[in-house]
Amino acid sequence: MVSLETSIGSLKLANPVLTASGTFGYGTEYSDFMDVSKLGAVIVKGTTIKPREGNPYPRMAETPSGMLNAVGLQNKGADYFVKNIYPVVCKLGCPAIVNVSGSTIEDYVAVAEVMDSLDGIPAIELNISCPNVRQGGMAFGVNPCSAEEVVSAVRKAYHKTLIVKLSPNVTDITEIARAAESAGADAVSLINTLLGMAVDAERRRPVLSTVTGGLSGPAVKPVALRMVWQTAKAVSIPVIGIGGICSATDAIEFMLAGASAVEIGTANFIDPSVSAKVIDGMQAYLSRHGFNSVKEIIGALEV
Repeated sequence: MVSLETSIGSLKLANPVLTASGTFGYGTEYSDFMDVSKLGAVIVKGTTIKPREGNPYPRMAETPSGMLNAVGLQNKGADYFVKNIYPVVCKLGCPAIVNVSGSTIEDYVAVAEVMDSLDGIPAIELNISCPNVRQGGMAFGVNPCSAEEVVSAVRKAYHKTLIVKLSPNVTDITEIARAAESAGADAVSLINTLLGMAVDAERRRPVLSTVTGGLSGPAVKPVALRMVWQTAKAVSIPVIGIGGICSATDAIEFMLAGASAVEIGTANFIDPSVSAKVIDGMQAYLSRHGFNSVKEIIGALEV
C-alpha cells in the first residue's frame, strides 16, 4: 500500500484528510456514516472560554455552489468541553484537534491553557479568521501585527502543535502567514470563509440576521487554491488546505499546490461519508501514478 502518512509540526497523521471545524461536530455525530478512526484527524467545533449562544436565526443560507453561515461560534465553553466532550473525543481513534476562538487575546490564551493541560489533545487550531463574530475573530487575522501578537501570546501558553487558521479577507495572505510563522506557529490552515451576503429581493431584506456571513463550498475553491499555493511558497512551516474540497481530486490539487494536509468542510453536509471516500480516492491516485508516499505530491505542481 502507498503510504498516506504526513506530519503537521510534531503531529504525525495516518493520512492528510482532516475535517474542518464546525462541519463535523465532535466526530461522534458521523460515526453512523463512516469509520471516524480512519481520518487523519477531527477538528472539533470552535471552543471559547465562556459559553456562546451564537447569532440569531436565520444564520445559514444556500448560495450558488456554496453556502453562507453566520452561526457565531455557538458552544458551551471550555469547562463544558473538559467535563463532557473531552472524554468522548479521546476515544475517536484518531487525533482530536480543538479549534480555539476568543474575543480578546486573553480569551485565546485562557482556552489554550486549558487545552495544553489535556494529554489527549495533541494540537489546537487557533481561529483568528472567523468573520461571524462582532469582537475578536477575523479582527486578529487581517493585520500582521495583531496576528503576530495573538499567536505569540498563545505560543507562550501552549506547548503542543499550534495551527493558525487564516482569513482570506485580506489583501496579501502571505503577510499574515509569515507573521504567524515568526510568532511560533507550527502550521497554518487556510482558507476560512470569504465574507459574503445574500439578499431576499421579495422582502427587500438580507437573508442572514447578521447581514453578512462566511461563504464556503465549491465556489471558494479557486481562491483557496491560489492562496494555498502563494502561502506554501512564502513560509517554511506546513500548510493545511481548506476550501471547497468535495472529492479526492480536489484534495490532491491542494496538495500539489503545496498543502501537507487538507480539511473537508461544507461537503460533509452533502455527503457525511465524503472524507472516507477522499482517503480511498487519494490512495488510488497515488497508486495509479506510481507514487510510494503522499509526501511526494506535496508542492509537486509544475508551473
